[in-house]
Amino acid sequence: MAAFRVCRLLRHGRLVHSEALAVAETTTEPPAPPPSLYPPVVASLTAKSRAAKLRRREMYYQQIHDAPTVEEKLRLYTKRQRRKYVVYPQTWAINADRWYQHFTKTVFVPELPALKEAAAAEPGGEAGGVDLSGLRSVVCEVLLQEHFYQRKKRPHLYRAIDQGPSPFLTHLMPALTTHLANLNPILAVSSADFKPEVNFYWMRGETVVPRGHRKGAVDPFRFQIDDKPHCQLRIPKQLSEFVPLDYVAPGEIPVISVLPDKLPLFKRQYDNRIFIGSKLADPCTYGHTQFHLLPDKVKRERLKRLGIADQIEASYRANGIASLFAWTGAQAMYQGFWSEADVTRPFVSQAVISDGRYFAFFCYQLNTLALTVEADKNESRKNICWGTESKPLYEAIEGNDVKGFDDEVLLQLAKFLLNRPKEF
Repeated sequence: MAAFRVCRLLRHGRLVHSEALAVAETTTEPPAPPPSLYPPVVASLTAKSRAAKLRRREMYYQQIHDAPTVEEKLRLYTKRQRRKYVVYPQTWAINADRWYQHFTKTVFVPELPALKEAAAAEPGGEAGGVDLSGLRSVVCEVLLQEHFYQRKKRPHLYRAIDQGPSPFLTHLMPALTTHLANLNPILAVSSADFKPEVNFYWMRGETVVPRGHRKGAVDPFRFQIDDKPHCQLRIPKQLSEFVPLDYVAPGEIPVISVLPDKLPLFKRQYDNRIFIGSKLADPCTYGHTQFHLLPDKVKRERLKRLGIADQIEASYRANGIASLFAWTGAQAMYQGFWSEADVTRPFVSQAVISDGRYFAFFCYQLNTLALTVEADKNESRKNICWGTESKPLYEAIEGNDVKGFDDEVLLQLAKFLLNRPKEF
């Protein structure tokens, strides 16, 4: 630091410091500018300009960010009603699975990930593994029960699943969970729902309003899934992730450049809903496994008769992608995440899709909710769906015997139900 020379001057018989040097000694910062007397210039909230629209959107997003509770976040997020595309998980539209991958930013992997489950023992084995022979007898008992005691009269059109497959799945899930509860303690504290409602509302992409008083305005595509699984299991802890959050899955997401009307999807306007099958106060707010029953309109015999046998597996994939995306997305929003506040951890769920005889298995990991044009900046983060092709659980039922029972399908069912969180 530079040394200042102090000059002493004699004034009126006294020694004083020079005023100029005293100012130099006190090195102060320049004074801050005075505060503005006028408010900042911002766009009007009621104007039709682009700046006004951006300001309204920012204020709306800030309201959601500042909401004190999750209930208030969901209310603000879903309060704006516009016409939206209704996505049906169980559809017979051609190649619907590719469209659903585009709508949900999902990569499909044609295999299952490694699951955390108890080791399977040989038939009749113990040692903490799955007693496969005992499990097979439980499933066969449920099958024969529904086969002998179902109504024998001819069912109504497209309602044949109500006589055999539907009651079979209804009784299969509690029978398996009860049998496997000693191997997986999370099953003992789980909550079972039968024919619940699962809803999810989201936005993806954008379009120009073609007509009406808002002609020319740029709007996002709005989507709503109103799913109704046959039954599902909810648990109080989250399942372990299959892969890390930023894992880059093999495969590409199909890009659909035409309007969703071509699938076809239709627009409706009603309340936007986000629901996992239970209210927020329920302690079991995480999904474990869903069981879905395919309708008669997508039965493989009918599709083969129509000459579109290649769409058999496509209907399974479309059901798995749409249903699990809606369920995991709703779970994430129950934890306070949304498109402008993306997930910081993956959300994982499983699904078993069946027509009563054939079973397909799907695992889903939700890695992102940022699907809007403004929020979708991280191209590497994608949702991932793993799945298998459908396989028959059995070949036929003759008398008191189930012919051609496939232990591999039964073992995969057991592995799904034995999947558990890290804490268990």
